[in-house]
Amino acid sequence: MSFRFLQVAAMAVAMVTLVSSGADWPRWRGLANDGRLAGGDRLPAALEAEPKVLWEVPAGEGLASPVVGGGRVLAFDNQAGRETLRALDAATGRELWRADVDEPFSDSQGPTGPRNTPLIDGDRAYAVSCRGELQCRAMSDGALRWRVSYITNFQAVFVGEKGNAPGASRHGNDGSPLIDGPHLLALAGGTNGAGVVCLDKLTGSVVWKSTSEQAGYAPPVVTSWHGTPTVLAYTVSGLVGLRRSDGVELWRHPIKTSFARHVTTPIVAGDLVVVSSHEVGLMAVRVANAGASWTAAQAWVSKEAAINYASPVAVGGFLYGVGPAKDLICVELATGRIAWRQADAFHTAAGKAYAGMLSDGVRVLMLTDGGELRLFDADPAAYRETGRAQVCGANWCQPAWSEGILSMRDGLTKQGGRWKAVRLAPPSS
Repeated sequence: MSFRFLQVAAMAVAMVTLVSSGADWPRWRGLANDGRLAGGDRLPAALEAEPKVLWEVPAGEGLASPVVGGGRVLAFDNQAGRETLRALDAATGRELWRADVDEPFSDSQGPTGPRNTPLIDGDRAYAVSCRGELQCRAMSDGALRWRVSYITNFQAVFVGEKGNAPGASRHGNDGSPLIDGPHLLALAGGTNGAGVVCLDKLTGSVVWKSTSEQAGYAPPVVTSWHGTPTVLAYTVSGLVGLRRSDGVELWRHPIKTSFARHVTTPIVAGDLVVVSSHEVGLMAVRVANAGASWTAAQAWVSKEAAINYASPVAVGGFLYGVGPAKDLICVELATGRIAWRQADAFHTAAGKAYAGMLSDGVRVLMLTDGGELRLFDADPAAYRETGRAQVCGANWCQPAWSEGILSMRDGLTKQGGRWKAVRLAPPSS
């Protein structure tokens, strides 16, 4: 069965199923995994000092961020000692259904509970537990459609915080899967040729599997170079580019670090892929093609701009992210030059400083790890803030934006926190 046929079939199915609004935030970092608002959606020109709280409900332990689609918010947390996926009414926060996914995982890095942000695709919800249990459920009532296990089905290794175990095998599966057309792409970490898998999103059946890469903590990203759609995987070994149609390896660039704390979502800027490691630094890899031959080589690296946990956002040739000195940095993507730094922006220690960031191409909205929203211009000339507001407590959350409403969660302790939605002021005319 051809890849093109599968694409057409999936389009036909989508026409008769519930679909999310283009203004929703149905997956990690939005529709394109890049932190950008969809279409012509715009951030407000300024922030109210106290944005209106629409609702808030208790959150169990965990670090998964919310996603929004079809009038519902998916909340993935620890409920009664189980990693539990819940659907909340986006207008009121009322729980519509809940589904048991897996037993929880605990280590020294944070609360006991899921760390992998779920995703929404039309009438289906997808969630992955720390231990690699992947489930597809109905958005209407949470009924199980299909499930696979990274461990059982793909021979992934999961040992927990023991010895020198690297990446997801140490601290759990954090990198959210990606829906691309009729398929779901996931870094399963399988050691027997199933490091990256492509599954039929409707049935869970394997379309292709590739490499034996162990998973880091970053999600896959799909891009296209020279007419070749490519899956980018930031694994424990480094960056790998796979042909989207069949998983054939096109190129790789090794990145070796202790315990493989490779977290940032790859950012594509022209022929560059930008990722970061707290050990090596912020780096750009240049991908080139000459006929059937592909190469990938380091274009630049900046230890002074090293990003640890928080995925940055790119606007107009510049990147905005969390620097190694607990500061906000603006970096030129072409060269790695630091355009400016804004000090003292974050709550936790420098090594764990975090921010969830999104942009409309004009401004950047940042939720700090201390629960403060900051709105500033996406301008490499200088940091210009246009508003700030305290909206929640301590968090490592990527907030979800949908039509002027920001959904988030806080709570970095065993006591859990809150799932919450606030309305921001509308954009100026």
